[in-house]
Amino acid sequence: MDKYEQAAGYADRIEAELRALGRWQDDPPPAEAFESRRPFYGDTMAFTQWLQFVLLARIRQVVAEKGAFPPHSEVGAYAVREFDTDYDAQSLIPTLREFDKFIERH
Repeated sequence: MDKYEQAAGYADRIEAELRALGRWQDDPPPAEAFESRRPFYGDTMAFTQWLQFVLLARIRQVVAEKGAFPPHSEVGAYAVREFDTDYDAQSLIPTLREFDKFIERH
């Protein structure tokens, strides 16, 4: 399996977990929410929204274009902090941490 297939697999796993948690949204946040300058758009959308509408969209774009992955990812570390008291969503953390390690290797 090449790195693009692996990345697509991570995107599918993250999406499946968001859906299982009932955190998947049919409609994106308003356009202004995407203008944030803060990490993970923490001032304009929920972390699960960022995962769906920013991270997953970016992963799928890189896969489709056979583009370059970023040099590193901290999404797993951020998820640990973000889901500190959200016990249901903690099931996402292992996949996001694995994704960070995948990014470091590619």
